[in-house]
Amino acid sequence: MRCLVVSQREVPALLPMAECIEAMAGALRTLASGDACLPLRPVVTLPDGRGAFAVMPAYLGGPPAIGLKAITVFPGNHGTPLDSHQGAVLLFDAERGSLLALIDASSVTAIRTAAVSAVATRLLAREDAGDLALLGTGVQALSHLEALAHVRTLRRVRVHSRDARSMQAFVGRAADRLGIRVEPAASAREAVEGADLVCTTTASRTPVLEGAWLSRGTHVNAVGASLKEARELDTAAVAGARLFVDRRESTLAEAGDFLIPKAEGVLGDEHIRGEIGELLLGTRPGRESRDEVTLFKSLGLAVEDVAAARVVFANATRSGAGTWVEVGGER
Repeated sequence: MRCLVVSQREVPALLPMAECIEAMAGALRTLASGDACLPLRPVVTLPDGRGAFAVMPAYLGGPPAIGLKAITVFPGNHGTPLDSHQGAVLLFDAERGSLLALIDASSVTAIRTAAVSAVATRLLAREDAGDLALLGTGVQALSHLEALAHVRTLRRVRVHSRDARSMQAFVGRAADRLGIRVEPAASAREAVEGADLVCTTTASRTPVLEGAWLSRGTHVNAVGASLKEARELDTAAVAGARLFVDRRESTLAEAGDFLIPKAEGVLGDEHIRGEIGELLLGTRPGRESRDEVTLFKSLGLAVEDVAAARVVFANATRSGAGTWVEVGGER
């Protein structure tokens, strides 16, 4: 049997942001409709706390596909030549179980995570929202800037990082790669105040965003924290917002941004107003007033990786990209 190997360099052309946004909407809609199998991801944390290893399997219907992502997360890689997220996405044929593709996970994760935030923003942000604050200057910050520009007209973009050199480098990358002017902000508060779109994309385990800074009607995408012990938002930011998630079960097991305020007794499970897939199906309401603050807590789901892998595989086989290698499976 043959398997298609797709490198990190090749993925962005095979997973265009606009196409990925629609694929993520489809995957979350399918998940909410019940045509998916998605166990909680097992995570192995290294004894010294430097990093973690996670395996994320899923079945996704419409059309059927099986896949998994095996990935390491090493936050200490920020500021080095290595991405904090490294690994591979494996795509299998759902009819015969054959391995179809092995795809770089760093690039898939960067694109699909931002695409999901774009879906949430399209559903929850005010139609005239366009003043964006980015907290963080890594891979996810740049991909979120690209993704949100697809769903809202950005009038102004501010960014903050604790590393001034990283912040200036990000401003240059945004101009060179996306043609978008970004203003560096001296503090997180300075970046956020007056914004109506906020994305937190940091590796911080403690809050970088305070609810007191948020203007009425703001939409927040909280992306960086994916462990129950870590959060980017303070309790006030979560408690004061209408909270939407990619998946309830994952949020209740993994999302420190929610679980820490819950442990403090400030809010309960009913504070989760719905999943993004439920909004897409029309079974839950989204934003209900112009002035309310909405919050999307993103954890990242294996169905998103499988959906992204389907797009990459289809585009690669159509264009001749990637490298075919012989693998086992035949008798």
